[in-house]
Amino acid sequence: MKYFLLPLGCQMNRSDTERVRTVLHGMGFTETDKEEEATILGVIACSVRQKGIDKVYTRILRWNEMKQNHNCITFVSGCILPADRERFVKLFDLVFTMNELPDLPDMIRQYGVFIPTRDNVEQEPVFPLVGIPVNRNVNPSANMDRFWVINPDHLSDFEAFIPIQNGCNKFCTYCAVPYTRGREVSRKSEDILAELKELVDKGYKSITLLGQNVNSYGLDKKGEEINFAELLRRIGAYGDASGKEFWVYFTSPHPRDMSDEVIEVISQYRCLGKQIHLPIQSGDDNMLQRMNRKHTLDDYRHIIHTIRRLLPEATIFTDIIVGFTGETEEEFENSRKAMEEFKYNMAYIAQYSVRPGAVASSWADDVPKAKKRERYHILTDELMKHSLVYNQGLIGKTLKVLVSGYDRKNGYLTGHTEGKIVIRFQSRDKSLIGQIVNVKVTSATALSIEGTLQPVISSETK
Repeated sequence: MKYFLLPLGCQMNRSDTERVRTVLHGMGFTETDKEEEATILGVIACSVRQKGIDKVYTRILRWNEMKQNHNCITFVSGCILPADRERFVKLFDLVFTMNELPDLPDMIRQYGVFIPTRDNVEQEPVFPLVGIPVNRNVNPSANMDRFWVINPDHLSDFEAFIPIQNGCNKFCTYCAVPYTRGREVSRKSEDILAELKELVDKGYKSITLLGQNVNSYGLDKKGEEINFAELLRRIGAYGDASGKEFWVYFTSPHPRDMSDEVIEVISQYRCLGKQIHLPIQSGDDNMLQRMNRKHTLDDYRHIIHTIRRLLPEATIFTDIIVGFTGETEEEFENSRKAMEEFKYNMAYIAQYSVRPGAVASSWADDVPKAKKRERYHILTDELMKHSLVYNQGLIGKTLKVLVSGYDRKNGYLTGHTEGKIVIRFQSRDKSLIGQIVNVKVTSATALSIEGTLQPVISSETK
């Protein structure tokens, strides 16, 4: 029997998908990329933007049409708003939160799906089942240890994600995450470190710590757990002791919780990737207040200055929203000025869309779509201007590059630098994929660079 999974949205959803794969494999299912072959069809949804939810509706309507000639079970999980959940219950066979994932085998058995083994005996799960009944009103952050104990079936042999916390307590007025993921819950640091060490031992080169607000790690367990800076310090110390070459990143932090100590720790250890993703969302203080971000532009500026001082080689990425409720020309211009001041290497620019349940859903979405598109393009041009200057400054330098696969240009491989700048170089050597190599930069565009492979592949201690 086969299953098909459609992960949507952020890296956290991709990480969740890896644990869903483990559960389904433990039940005896194999993966297929052909929906018509699957007995189990699942979506890991994202309610953060309407476009993601529209994709879910499109897919389930197709699947329900398939059911007329094909026996299958459909499910949806991931980030789902209560309003979307109510609609999905009528469309999908199973709707569950990620902390209920250990109960998925029992849910599927309730539909009469026989799960065979080689001995024709029903397969037992490969992870512990607590046995609590499925509860449709469960808190999405409750009992997360039941979820985290499931070992992920990684989608890559050299890049991996490690969830370190779930949920968010910030309640930004535009955001649905506190309603889809629940309140902040930190994972045990000993389990995080054990998972990281196992990945490094297996040869993984890029590891990303995941959470809705990673730098608030441990704040929900004061006196019981270490904080985020100490977690990074222990990871860094292990990296130095291991003698192996790998990069550890994290996403996403909140400026309110980003301490100087975190930046100092990153500067001290070679395995902690010199790339910081720091969402700004707006460059205007009045807008930040309406967004309930609980920091000012000066607070944010202090963090950027600290990064530039302690990590001068670091690249800086951000998230920013255009067209949020009531955004004036002056407020938008302040965001453009912030982009100009901070000179980001990458910015994920979103045109605001209302999310049911978020505080701002009751406010007028009063910036016209055409104006949102215009502002989007203005900020995109601002980004391209500064990223081009930075990338051109790399020409002539030799950089370490993690090779990720084949480039669209025939005869080339692609990858990214430690600062997550996309780069390609001429080579057909498949064995380089998943390895860190040296590449000398020869040319640059606003969003990528190109270079030539250098003879020394890696300084990693075998």
